[in-house]
Amino acid sequence: MAQSTRETERKYEVPASADESWLSKLDRVDGVAAVVDRDLQELDAVYYDTDDLRLSRSSATLRRRTGGADAGWHLKLPLSGDTREEIRSPLTDTVPDDLLALALSRTRGAALAPVVRIRSTREVRHLVDADGTVRAELSVDTVRADSLRDGGASAAWNELEVELAEDADPALLDAVDKKLRKKGVARAQSPSKLARALDETGAGSTQAAPHEESGGSGGSGGPAPDRAGAQVLAYAREQVRVLTALDPAVRRDLPDAVHGMRVACRRLRSCLRSYRSVLDREAIDPVRGELKWLAGELGAERDHEVLHERLGGEIDALPQELVLGPVAARLRVWDVTGSAASHRRTLEALGSPRYLALLDSLAALLERPPLAADAGRRADKVMAKAVRKEYGRLAGRMTKALELPPGPERDVALHEARKEAKKVRYATEVARPALGKPAKELGKRVKAVQKVLGDHQDSVVARTVLRDLAVTAQTAGEAGFTWGLLYGVEQARAEARERELPSVWEFASEPGPRERIGR
Repeated sequence: MAQSTRETERKYEVPASADESWLSKLDRVDGVAAVVDRDLQELDAVYYDTDDLRLSRSSATLRRRTGGADAGWHLKLPLSGDTREEIRSPLTDTVPDDLLALALSRTRGAALAPVVRIRSTREVRHLVDADGTVRAELSVDTVRADSLRDGGASAAWNELEVELAEDADPALLDAVDKKLRKKGVARAQSPSKLARALDETGAGSTQAAPHEESGGSGGSGGPAPDRAGAQVLAYAREQVRVLTALDPAVRRDLPDAVHGMRVACRRLRSCLRSYRSVLDREAIDPVRGELKWLAGELGAERDHEVLHERLGGEIDALPQELVLGPVAARLRVWDVTGSAASHRRTLEALGSPRYLALLDSLAALLERPPLAADAGRRADKVMAKAVRKEYGRLAGRMTKALELPPGPERDVALHEARKEAKKVRYATEVARPALGKPAKELGKRVKAVQKVLGDHQDSVVARTVLRDLAVTAQTAGEAGFTWGLLYGVEQARAEARERELPSVWEFASEPGPRERIGR
């Protein structure tokens, strides 16, 4: 079974001097009492990737390593700053299925093969505190890299690595960095051994995909930075990155991962809708349709999470004398049954050919964007028009909803208005680099409307679930009083949101922010 750990480390060039004077004074770093020699390790790792290096282009690595204390398969995924997540699986001859699944959003199902072999002789020292607890590991590696591709070469170098202990203060890394720099020790130019090996052995000569390599606005020959095409693509690229990065967390059922991935789908889909004058509609609409499908598949699990948290909080808030029967236990049964079924649905979607086809479509969108007429126009002009257009749709939905009497028809209309509010908000997010504070202000006001409408819709859904739970409880001979009470609580919340909505909408619909957009 795979195990996960986080590593925070920095790499340096090893000084040319043989006396290791660069080690001096490290024991004077705050929190470090001594530098202790540990041992000598022989490490042998074979790195796997697709033919076009999709893993390494996305800053992920997959290796099979022998030697050291953690021999086995290691999948490393980027987090933030100097930190990566390392997911380990036992040593086998072939890539473990669980790691293949966790890498799928990056490989998109392409075959994996050995690309580089890296052998290291590692001298390990520990930075320990006054109690002898290891706070960081300092390693000096003598490295030999061999390309495993036709026509590849070999390379050799030395490098220094400082890795924090799992519970160590991240400030220690900065303090050690400062001492090393004072001794003339420079940070390594390559972010990892693999990156340097690919470069120096020629194994990385495959042409990189523009969206994975540069992080730019459209690659060579694309729209200029101040053009609408560049800014729409930059936003789309970030949402694709988030979607791809969250896939492994969703598969492992980590907290908030489904929510984040679903939001990325919605943001991307909304961007492609709002800025259809920038990207060819005929090419984009099928992608939007598949993003809607994926968000829907993720939605079952996310909606269940929200409802469980909401109803559980309401039960906990009730005085004990009003909780009649095994209410909490029945909610737990509902949660376990529903969450298991919804997570299976999520995993089935992420394992489907349809999902892989969507990932390929998103990669193609960013690598070969189907630019339309407005892509080369000034971003502020194009985006101001798009934001105003989306706002107009929202205003129409709100007018219709507020004119309806309370009831199911109005509930549906308010839900549709909520969807339009999200589209306006996401359109302003795309436009912020071009439109600045007015777009941010409008987005903030519309978000307040969306929040009220969202709480109202959650209440509509919650009441349906509460009614079903009450029926189930009564069928089992349990008291239905508490479920009815909770139904009343939710009904009161919905009515409160409806009373609050007109004033929130009035503030959001003030012309000021819209009039300043595009000036």
